[in-house]
Amino acid sequence: MGKISKKRKAANAKVDEDKLYSLEDAMALIKGVNTTKFDASVDLHVRLGVDPRKADQALRGTVTLPHGTGKTKKVIVFCTPDKEQEAIDAGADEVGLDELVTKIQGGWLDFDVAVAMPSAMAKVGRVARVLGPRGLMPNPKTGTVTMDLASAVKDVKGGKVAFRVDKYGIIHTSVGRVSFDSNKLVDNANEIVTTLVKMKPSSAKGIYMKSLTVASTMSPGIKVDTKSIR
Repeated sequence: MGKISKKRKAANAKVDEDKLYSLEDAMALIKGVNTTKFDASVDLHVRLGVDPRKADQALRGTVTLPHGTGKTKKVIVFCTPDKEQEAIDAGADEVGLDELVTKIQGGWLDFDVAVAMPSAMAKVGRVARVLGPRGLMPNPKTGTVTMDLASAVKDVKGGKVAFRVDKYGIIHTSVGRVSFDSNKLVDNANEIVTTLVKMKPSSAKGIYMKSLTVASTMSPGIKVDTKSIR
């Protein structure tokens, strides 16, 4: 472990590791312990009582954050020429099919979300090994494989985030930036937690919402009392 900076030491001292904070207090505190000079992302880490190896417990989905993420996402669309204009008008950053696949095969990955029309998926399959592990593969479950390309692009640009449980049963997702008012961060976090509660698999046993931690890019983690979520 390298030497911790003075700023980080001071930040660590402000967070009581043994305390469970209310969501409101945690979001107010996260703004005070951010040690970066840039507008860092504020992330929520939710540990769920699920077994991701079981198909019905490998949770994934999307949620539209009421106040957005504070970051405009770069969206590409895999589609046939007749749908390109629709996607561009909706705000897509790059559109196409064969040329996009070739570009990605060449190592290009300068985008955050990929949307595809269903008939394009056979060709997108050629880069599945590249996109899959990075969470960039279009998927009907997250609304990114669709004929309604315009809505899909607008949703992503408007603050829709996709999440999936990792192999340890944890969901990691951004709820905004440290420049946001803390009440907006609370609203965004509430939206995610409420969505996860609605998605609880009937086969999940024991405590479902095991732990909740809030952290910004370089800050210490702040533990949140799951009972404080309304």
